[in-house]
Amino acid sequence: MEKEKEKQKDNRYGKNKKSFLPKQKNRDEKKLKVIPLGGLNEIGKNITAFEYGNDIMLVDCGLSFPDDDMFGIDVVIPDFTYLEKNASKIRGLVITHGHEDHIGAVPYLIQKLNVPVYGTRLPIGLIKNKFEEHGIRHGKLHNINAGDRINLGVFKVETIRTTHSIADSICLSIDTPVGRIFHTGDFKIDYTPVDGEPIDLSKLAELGSKGVLLMMSDSTNATRPGFTESEKKVGDTLESIFRNATTRIIVSTFSSNVHRIQKIVDNAVKFGRKVAFSGRSMVNVVGLAIALGYLKIPAGTIVDINKTRNIPDNELVIITTGSQGEPMSALARMANSEHKAIEIKRNDVIILSSTPVPGNEKMVSNVVNRLIEKGAQVIYSDIADTHVSGHACREELKLIHSLIKPKFFMPVHGEYRHLEAAAEIAMDLGMNKKNIFIMENGDCLELDRRSAAVKKEAVPAGAVMVDGLGVGDVGNIVLRDRRMLSESGLIIVVATINRGSGQILAGPDIISRGFVYVRENEDLIEEATDVARNSLEKMLGANKKINDWSALKNGLRDDMRKFIYAKTQRSPVILPIFMEV
Repeated sequence: MEKEKEKQKDNRYGKNKKSFLPKQKNRDEKKLKVIPLGGLNEIGKNITAFEYGNDIMLVDCGLSFPDDDMFGIDVVIPDFTYLEKNASKIRGLVITHGHEDHIGAVPYLIQKLNVPVYGTRLPIGLIKNKFEEHGIRHGKLHNINAGDRINLGVFKVETIRTTHSIADSICLSIDTPVGRIFHTGDFKIDYTPVDGEPIDLSKLAELGSKGVLLMMSDSTNATRPGFTESEKKVGDTLESIFRNATTRIIVSTFSSNVHRIQKIVDNAVKFGRKVAFSGRSMVNVVGLAIALGYLKIPAGTIVDINKTRNIPDNELVIITTGSQGEPMSALARMANSEHKAIEIKRNDVIILSSTPVPGNEKMVSNVVNRLIEKGAQVIYSDIADTHVSGHACREELKLIHSLIKPKFFMPVHGEYRHLEAAAEIAMDLGMNKKNIFIMENGDCLELDRRSAAVKKEAVPAGAVMVDGLGVGDVGNIVLRDRRMLSESGLIIVVATINRGSGQILAGPDIISRGFVYVRENEDLIEEATDVARNSLEKMLGANKKINDWSALKNGLRDDMRKFIYAKTQRSPVILPIFMEV
């Protein structure tokens, strides 16, 4: 009986099908490698390499935002070491959609490897803007449409329309010499999307009937039961708020959510309000979306943010960035009374049309509190349906599995708990556990027509930190020092020493920054000065020549660290500075 059940499971997922790819004349027995270089066990930094023989194709190239302990870091991008070593094999990069976690690292890749980039019009337009910001003039950008087919070496890629929280999103069917790969991209199943273009389920069913060797699926909401709500629900909520509002309305949302912006504009027009945009990314994306035809705004609706003072409050809507509480965003500057054109007024209706990204909750809460203190009425997702996710929940994931029926399954785009939950969905539907691969960045999944296995050897796939113009020049040691500086401050020990005689000519003097206030801790500073002097005299000795300045600094640093910790239970950064004469 158990054997019969297992046989039924395997049949459901196509184990006994004869083929997972179009018929080919030459059946090469090489293995296909699927190498995630980012996007696993994390939200962000998505990039996957598909390698067969002398051909590599890439899907997405995104960034992530720094953790709280990455002091001073602007963004985090994937490690391109493996791609640089195999640069001659790379045939192209295919973009699934225009969110930062999928396109944000493209400029950094192109500065190293000038590979052709393929994407639909909106993400390509956003990437073009990024190239201009980075001063890149040599990028090879190619516009494609949902339904197009492109050849990248041995890989035959078909793009398929899908729905997400940004326009022009696609999923991918990739024919390889060993079988067909289906990559969902980021998606949800929205039967009433704003643009009227739902996910192409009939095409997915067709792929499933032909046979799919491996499915790679968005797992972000795999822990959430049911279905993701339609964008239409947010539109209904916004309409209700607009109908009842008698004062100025300020809406904060993601600049990339063009469909959400269209709903806000539609309601503004319906209730006789002008629309102003605030925030650099909002202005840039809206301008691009209008130019490409994704945003349809009647003439005379848009007004300059700097010319809104003469417009009655009940006739104005402001659409702004800052829904994540970013300190320098337009909404945060309004909350802090630092915005050059907008001052928050009592009874302003402020809508946060988003939910906080994990880690941003405190920043969002701070902005909300400051807005309420100013007398504004703040409406956010805890109070009303002002936001819906762009990612599929459990029932939608089940539907995709049932349509695609893959032989092997690799959950992507999620933290470990999300990947594990996605794997459980597949097993609940009858997939054999041994055919499911929960991987880490840098792992290599090797496939042929009949089998799949993770190689023991991994490729470099760490996090590369970007700080200003520096890319990868900040590592763990620098971050450790920054963390120590943030926690316990800095002590600088300055002394002038005669190189020939080893005599201390001046100092040592102690300078404190972020450790203690010197004027209120004179006794501690005096004791620390004595410790520093005794340490130097002990190491220098009488008339002793100095041959190793590093050893002298390390010795002083150790003695000072022991003393400071014993007195304060703190570990500041200790920086010896010696001037030699």
